[in-house]
Amino acid sequence: MRRLYYAGGDILVEDAVCKALLRFARALAENSTSDVVSVPVRSEAGATTNAHLLLGPASQLFSVPVAEAAELPPDTELVRDLEDRTARLRPSTPAWPDEMTDVTDLDLDAQW
Repeated sequence: MRRLYYAGGDILVEDAVCKALLRFARALAENSTSDVVSVPVRSEAGATTNAHLLLGPASQLFSVPVAEAAELPPDTELVRDLEDRTARLRPSTPAWPDEMTDVTDLDLDAQW
């Protein structure tokens, strides 16, 4: 679990969700845009609920590990969604095939 500090308060969030959320917030800030995200959180009383966060260039977020909190189950679907949304905000990079058969090998032993 991680304690995520947001807008003068804090929430308890599962580790992988928190890290994906921070990466998404950084990508939003780098692109000068914002978005609303709903994440499962653990209340101080131990109940599970959802928090809606507005993330954008002005968001000031940080997290710290929390050992004594009851764990939330991993939310792999949410992590995947946040990672996909983060990737869409990043500049595209060309995909290279493992083998580039159209490029001849260099003969490094050749005499010049």
